[in-house]
Amino acid sequence: MKKIYFLLLALCFFNGLTAQVITIPDAVFKGILLKADITNSIAKDINGNAIKIDANNNSEIEVSEALNVYSLYTYILLSEGIVKDLSGIEYFSNLKDLNCSGFYSQNLDLSSLKNLEKLVCSETHQMKTLNISGLTKLKYLDTNHCVNLGSLNLSGLTNLEYLNCSQLPITSLNLSGLTKITELRCYKNVLTALDVTELVNLKKMYCFEGQLTTITLGKLSNLEYLDCRENQYLKTLNVSGLINLQSLYCRSTRLTTLDVSSLTNLKLLDIANTYRLIDINVLNCKNLVNFYCSNSLLTNLNVSNLANLTILDCSDSQLTNLNVTGCTALEQLDCGNNKFTTLNLGSLPNLKELDCSANTLLSTLETSNYPNLQTLTCDGSGISNLDVSGSLKLSSLYCQATKLAVLDVSHLKELESLGVRDNPLLTHLMIKNGKLYSGYSFLEDKPSHLKYLCVDEENINYYRPIAGKDCEINTYCNFIPGKAYYIVNGVNKFNFDNQGCVRNNSTYPNIKYTITNGTNSGDFYSNKDSFSIPVQEGTVNIRPVLENPGYFTVSPTSANISFPAQSSPFTQDFCISSNGVHQDLEVVLIPLEAARPGFDVKYKLIYRNKGNVTQSGTVNVAFDDAVLDILLSNPSVSAQALNSLSWNFANLQPFEKREIVFTLNANAPTENPAVNNGDILKFTTTIAAQETDETPADNLFTLNQTVVGSYDPNDKTCLEGSVITPDLIGQYVHYMIRFENTGTYPAQNIVVKDMIDLSKFDISTLVPTSSSHPFETKISKGNKVEFIFENIHLPFDDAHNDGYIAFKIKTKPTLVVGDSFTNEANIYFDYNFPILTNKAVSTFKTLGTHDFEFSNYLTLYPVPVTDRLNIHTTQTIEIKALEIYDILGQIVIAVPNAQSFAGVDVSRLARGTYFIKVKSDKGSSAMKFIKQ
Repeated sequence: MKKIYFLLLALCFFNGLTAQVITIPDAVFKGILLKADITNSIAKDINGNAIKIDANNNSEIEVSEALNVYSLYTYILLSEGIVKDLSGIEYFSNLKDLNCSGFYSQNLDLSSLKNLEKLVCSETHQMKTLNISGLTKLKYLDTNHCVNLGSLNLSGLTNLEYLNCSQLPITSLNLSGLTKITELRCYKNVLTALDVTELVNLKKMYCFEGQLTTITLGKLSNLEYLDCRENQYLKTLNVSGLINLQSLYCRSTRLTTLDVSSLTNLKLLDIANTYRLIDINVLNCKNLVNFYCSNSLLTNLNVSNLANLTILDCSDSQLTNLNVTGCTALEQLDCGNNKFTTLNLGSLPNLKELDCSANTLLSTLETSNYPNLQTLTCDGSGISNLDVSGSLKLSSLYCQATKLAVLDVSHLKELESLGVRDNPLLTHLMIKNGKLYSGYSFLEDKPSHLKYLCVDEENINYYRPIAGKDCEINTYCNFIPGKAYYIVNGVNKFNFDNQGCVRNNSTYPNIKYTITNGTNSGDFYSNKDSFSIPVQEGTVNIRPVLENPGYFTVSPTSANISFPAQSSPFTQDFCISSNGVHQDLEVVLIPLEAARPGFDVKYKLIYRNKGNVTQSGTVNVAFDDAVLDILLSNPSVSAQALNSLSWNFANLQPFEKREIVFTLNANAPTENPAVNNGDILKFTTTIAAQETDETPADNLFTLNQTVVGSYDPNDKTCLEGSVITPDLIGQYVHYMIRFENTGTYPAQNIVVKDMIDLSKFDISTLVPTSSSHPFETKISKGNKVEFIFENIHLPFDDAHNDGYIAFKIKTKPTLVVGDSFTNEANIYFDYNFPILTNKAVSTFKTLGTHDFEFSNYLTLYPVPVTDRLNIHTTQTIEIKALEIYDILGQIVIAVPNAQSFAGVDVSRLARGTYFIKVKSDKGSSAMKFIKQ
């Protein structure tokens, strides 16, 4: 019985203990505890789950309920009021995580919370004392911005890993024995000395914006991040033992020396605004990525071969020399406001941003070594010569208040932002790039110094009032007045007798030259036997390219010329010798005027010797004599028959071209047969000699001329007509562009610009055939062809104000029957507003035969194919030839005689898409197939 009474008594005592209510005098603190619930984060259990502290809903907190709390955040509900007293917190003896930030009392005693691992009591502005003695399990302590906490006793906290005691009025900090700390934050304090030598596991340290005069670091081999910037009394800093340091900030200090030679793992170094530091050696910092050393007394900076360096800011210093050789990863460089006279940085292939502004002694800047440059700033510099031609990705350019006289950005197709204000010497500005926004005023209003402005056509009217009355505005930017260039002159001599090239040898006109400087390339033609090519500074390679390279040899095959090492003009002749015996003649007929009913029409017959031996023979023109009558011919006709005119020729030398001009009269609509608008006048011209011609295709030429009632004097015509036989797919077609000066003053310079459609034409085959005046041809930027008539002074009177250029070019062999190709040109008179010609549209259609749908007559199998591509006929068709082309239009397999051919071996072809073209008695057709 006694045992039973004792047991009942014990149970009653236990129930009384567990139901003991904690006295919590601060109503705000108690209110926070009662609001804890699973829907907020005030309290959490041992597993980190949000819990309701008042589990029995009696509006009291019992000891048993307090023991369930392992994490408590009292700052969450500060909007409910200010906590001034944390009495009762001692019963939460299982607490591991406590955040009581904003606590409004002068004293905080948490020494009873022996299990506490994390304590955040920041922003407790009234707190003057903090008792955390005996909290040996504490790992995380944050007392940031406790502005009245004058001391901090950390003794015995041997498990502390994180300490933030920033913005405290403490004058000393004892970190002895705290060997487990990995992150220390003590910035914006009044500490004058800081010793962290015992923090052997320290990885990050923040002690910036303080009053430190001494920082004792020792050999902290684990330290990776150190920020001690803006300690204005710090004069020395020994970082030699920080062998794994990756980031070091010590800007705005009084350091006079800094040895970083042992910091081989350093990735970021910031020593900006260290006005007493006159030298820094970072060559051992091979992993350096970001380096900031602006606002210093540095006069020389060597960062050569720092292959990982990405950002360098050395602006606002005294630098006269900067070595960034081998910094191939550099993307941002700010070297503005220094003492540079030259800025030769070498090759920086990844540089995207360059700021060299306010370098008043810098006169020249060239950016060809920075192909990926996107932003360039050189405001306030002494630059008078700026070459950005090698930085085609440039999108922003700022060069205000410089000494520039000429600026050309017309080739910068990505440029969207430009600043050129306050350049009093700027006279020529070329900004036609198709992208610059006209509404952005990057030029001051009516600058009196600007004399020439080249812009996009749609922006002419916008810039005209801005540029001022003395400024010429146009849309042609090719000729850059005042731009320095060098001249290569030469003569093409023909070694006719194989005795060598001497001055009395024959000459070779109409040669194409390919010019390249290793980065940019283009082609140049002259219709004379000599050439004069303007080039820029540097080394250029000039190589003659002959239309029939197998007929001749050229010596030298090419020439490398360097300017300004060579004097200008530089003479480079080329000697051309025969290679075997080759007979090759060509004939073309062009109309010099539009054909109109009842009017006279003038024609020019052009024939030339493309071979390497002298030839004699006959040229013939066949036409409909019933509607056309011969009036004049120079030279005279050798023989005339019904529907035919013939001229004999003798001793036509290699490369020689001769011309015959004759006039025909077209019947009027009242004559019988009549000639009316829209009729087609067909001419067939042939040339023949006794010897067999190697390329008989160009011994015959067909001109299909459409009769018009009225016409535009500036037009473009495909001489083969608007409908062309499929036999000319992959062959030459001929174009003629006519221009007429309808102004009131002779046109000194005329440029005809033609943008070739590379999907339809092979631009490498373009050959000028005839012109009204001497000209040069330039091919550049992939598909731009310019026929340049310089200093021809084309009259404006109606009898003499006409000119023309004619050329031939091959169509792509991948075109098929039904395909159309279009071409048009811009004509610039003295580089003013361009005149856009009509679009010359031609379509491949069979004449006399019928084109066919490939799938109606032929099938291919297997598709895709691996080895052999079989061709099966489903209807009667006579296959004459097969050709296979890749997607670039290049022929890869040809079967010229395929009458009994049933398939083709494609095993040697690489994987990809191809086209098979069939020539038959039904015409031509093509089909795509895939090779596996």
